[in-house]
Amino acid sequence: MNENILKTIGLFSVDNIPEERKTVLQPLADYIRGKVEANETIRLNFICTHNSRRSHFSQIWAQAMAYHFGVKNVFCYSGGTEATAMFPKVAETLIGQGFEIQKLSETENPIYAVKYAPNEAPVICFSKEYSNGFNPKNKFGAIMTCDNADQGCPLVIGAEARFPIKYTDPKVSDNTPQQVQVYAERGLQIGAEMFYVFSQINR
Repeated sequence: MNENILKTIGLFSVDNIPEERKTVLQPLADYIRGKVEANETIRLNFICTHNSRRSHFSQIWAQAMAYHFGVKNVFCYSGGTEATAMFPKVAETLIGQGFEIQKLSETENPIYAVKYAPNEAPVICFSKEYSNGFNPKNKFGAIMTCDNADQGCPLVIGAEARFPIKYTDPKVSDNTPQQVQVYAERGLQIGAEMFYVFSQINR
């Protein structure tokens, strides 16, 4: 694991997560544990409306926490009900929290490679619909990270389980003096909650 990410992980504590959030997160932990016990591949698709902020934070932190806790055969994806672009402040925030990021393309919808450990394959991030061919077609868990996606996609085709784990959109802080703080807080909240989820697997 990158040393700077380990410093961020040092801020996380299971005890600081409210009980009501643990109740929301536990079904996802149970799903992952069931897959581990059955020796099955774990595919997680994090979904929000535009696949621009919350779903990318979640995808990246989940992949990093799976590695941190030694949970094998975990593959994390993200998608939206429509494609836009990963918002640049997400990448800036993740760099500040210890990730190494390369921008692989300069387009309206850039592709990013996000490294969390020196010898692990990077997480490839760009905005896409959740059903995009880059993502798994079936045998995956769908994690709905916002109300609009949860309500707009009552059925996620191919998902074998669905988990509403919703976060406040950091977009509310765009073009305000609070933007850096709000994005950092959301990234840390999601990181801490994925820390909790994967800490439950091998107990």
